[in-house]
Amino acid sequence: MVGTKREGLLTRQRHFVLTGVFALALLALVGRSGYLAVTEREFLQNQGEARATRIAEIRAHRGVISDRNGDPLAVSTPVVSVWTDPSMDSFDARELALVAEVLDRPVAGLVKRLEQNQQGRFVYLARRVDPAVARSLVALAIPGIRFKHEYRRFYPSGEISAHVVGTTDIDDLGQEGIELSMDHVLRGVPGSKRILRDRRGQRVRDLDFFDAPDFGGDVELSIDLRLQFFAYRELKSAVEHSGARSGSAVILDVESGDVLAMVNQPSYNPNRVGDRDFDGMRNRAITDLYEPGSTVKPLAILAALETGSYLSDTVIDTTPGYLMVGQKLVEDPVNRGRLTLAEVLARSSQVGITKIALGLEGSHLYDVFQRSGLSAIPSIGLPGEVSGVLTDRDIDSPIVRASLAYGYGVTASVIQLAQSYLTIASGGVRRQLNLIRGLPNTADERVFEESYVTSLLRMMEGVTSTKGTAPKARIHGFAVAGKTGTSRKITSGKYDDTRHVALFAGIAPSRDPKAVVVVIINEPLGVGVGGGEVAAPVFSRILARSLRILGVAPEKIVGMGDEGKDEDFGRAA
Repeated sequence: MVGTKREGLLTRQRHFVLTGVFALALLALVGRSGYLAVTEREFLQNQGEARATRIAEIRAHRGVISDRNGDPLAVSTPVVSVWTDPSMDSFDARELALVAEVLDRPVAGLVKRLEQNQQGRFVYLARRVDPAVARSLVALAIPGIRFKHEYRRFYPSGEISAHVVGTTDIDDLGQEGIELSMDHVLRGVPGSKRILRDRRGQRVRDLDFFDAPDFGGDVELSIDLRLQFFAYRELKSAVEHSGARSGSAVILDVESGDVLAMVNQPSYNPNRVGDRDFDGMRNRAITDLYEPGSTVKPLAILAALETGSYLSDTVIDTTPGYLMVGQKLVEDPVNRGRLTLAEVLARSSQVGITKIALGLEGSHLYDVFQRSGLSAIPSIGLPGEVSGVLTDRDIDSPIVRASLAYGYGVTASVIQLAQSYLTIASGGVRRQLNLIRGLPNTADERVFEESYVTSLLRMMEGVTSTKGTAPKARIHGFAVAGKTGTSRKITSGKYDDTRHVALFAGIAPSRDPKAVVVVIINEPLGVGVGGGEVAAPVFSRILARSLRILGVAPEKIVGMGDEGKDEDFGRAA
């Protein structure tokens, strides 16, 4: 009995002790909590916010690149990048298989990427996926799969305008073309906001907005997408048909100096990352240099007219069809006999143009080439523009002077040759080329007397007559002034008779010029490799369609024969 009472008393004492210990512990916790709440409140709040909130970037999309009519050439479309935090998230084989299936990627690739970044806090599982794909991933409800909203560039015209517009990298920074040169305008400035996230790092809601995004500025080009399309189509067809290595074409507006089209072959599709190779990405119209051959003979004729000693009907005797200049034999395919100045140009007589050049001061001939803009960098705002070679070194040497007159020993890009012909089409006024609207231009400068240029244009019409070297350059309903060119390329330090560059540069309508077109076909194969055979037909098709689109009315009755023009061409007595 006494033992039982003692046990009950001990039990009650233990209960009171335990209750007291628990109460003291509770009081200690409450006291500590109160102490921290008063003395460490700011610190604890900051720590909580650091774990539950973060500053997130608000992406700013790039500006739109458009043509002169407002048609988009480059736009930004929303995409989603998929990422995870390997230090916090892990996935079993089934989850990875589901993710890989939605992303259309091998499971092994995802596993390898995660293993390589086990210690990291951020790793992409996929970049720039379609929003529909991202929604499919969300529907899987796999913890640890996170999403980042971004923008991706889309190019509606694809390969047609790729060399002008350029492309961006995976981080949306300009890499080529206008995307690169105008990146400072096109690129936006991201904004920022504070978001609340759960323990898995997923966004719950927005808390505060700090800075609004500053979206990129738009850029308008002088390009006309309609002309760009037809020029590209014709050039591509010609390069494929002739088996050529490459080709380029440029269309300029005479009145404004605007670049209406600039196309190259081969090209690439900027919407396909795997389609980008260096050879196809090069904008050959501004980077590749060629000896222009006979396309610069009009400049030699212009130099002759400026002396006052030559007129269009001045007779040049090319008999017997060849001429020795130092150790160099200059010859025509046949003995053309006595030719007028106009006929020398129309029939592209090497002997005739050589005799004219030898009768000119070397410095004067060089000066005319330079004034035309042949050697000047066009500065149209594209990266990679180069300048050809035009030098007055040894210009007093007869062979140097003769070579310059028929387009050897000098190099130029397609855009430089077009720039030179623009000076002729403008009546002797040197005009700044434009590709990007809104940029300052240099003032027009008269560099040749209009009367000389007008006389030259009349003579250049003979090139496209039935007696000239380029009847295939004719355009029904319009008089065309132009010049063919065929230059040999150099192999192992010597001119190669099997590798040629076919050129045609022209102006239409020749009596009231509206457009300049230059076409170059590099290394065509087959029997006909000359400018009149290969490049002239491309010029005709491009410019005929361009004049119709530009609304230029025919300058003569459609269906009228060319007898009148051929009669004006004349013959030397």
